[in-house]
Amino acid sequence: MGSRGFHPFKGRVSKHFGDSLQPDDAYLSYYDVRLMKEDIDTLKNDWLTDNCIAFWEEYLEREELKRYPSSHICLLRPSMVFMLMHTNDALTLKDALPNFSKTTHIFLPINDARNVSVAEGGSHWSLLLVSVTDGVAFHYDSMSPSNYHEALHAARQLSVLLGRKLEFMNLDDSPQQENGSDCGVYVCILMRHLLIKKLLSANAKQKISMSMGGKLVDAAGGRKEILRTIEGFRREGERRRSHEESRSASPFGKHKSYDSKSPPRIDS
Repeated sequence: MGSRGFHPFKGRVSKHFGDSLQPDDAYLSYYDVRLMKEDIDTLKNDWLTDNCIAFWEEYLEREELKRYPSSHICLLRPSMVFMLMHTNDALTLKDALPNFSKTTHIFLPINDARNVSVAEGGSHWSLLLVSVTDGVAFHYDSMSPSNYHEALHAARQLSVLLGRKLEFMNLDDSPQQENGSDCGVYVCILMRHLLIKKLLSANAKQKISMSMGGKLVDAAGGRKEILRTIEGFRREGERRRSHEESRSASPFGKHKSYDSKSPPRIDS
């Protein structure tokens, strides 16, 4: 798991991130992801939770992918990948997972959790990018070869769902983390780079390299950026809620009650 001795932010962001909240208090509702105070704490200096990874994927879909309506790229959430990896017959998941019939690329955050009865288990994240178009599964592991077998298994499960063989490529030149807690941050940074700088910016006829060799990863900077993104949405959610409360208090507005414990919400 993550090292709790690493504090890249010290006290600088604590004033913004509600240290008075308890770990199981809701912090932000962003479309389909509900972030808790515990998730925010891990972003500061620890091993990223499933929720943090899911938020980043939701963010990339809502803020980046939506600008490319003709793209057919899927970002599978950690819960979906976990389900895929721990189901004996992958074909039984067809109705539970997205329809991949037109999908060109699939991102899968891989976790080494093996006990299906333990929520938020495991100790390491890596990234699997499947090019359905080329029939290749690229594995990026910041502590290679830690998740080699897990990623290979996920690729095999996905090949069953896709109905086609996938060549598995473990990229030995993937950027390597410098401590025991940054694996999830590496997944988020590499996912965005591969999505925006590689896939979405490529010419349709252009052959692109999927190697991340030589890519410098600023993990501390990545943590700060994700936190700033969350904090920005939280402020926006608070502003919207304040506006709605003002309207509901107006004699001309519709009266609406608000749960004081509900988190700021962004869903449109």
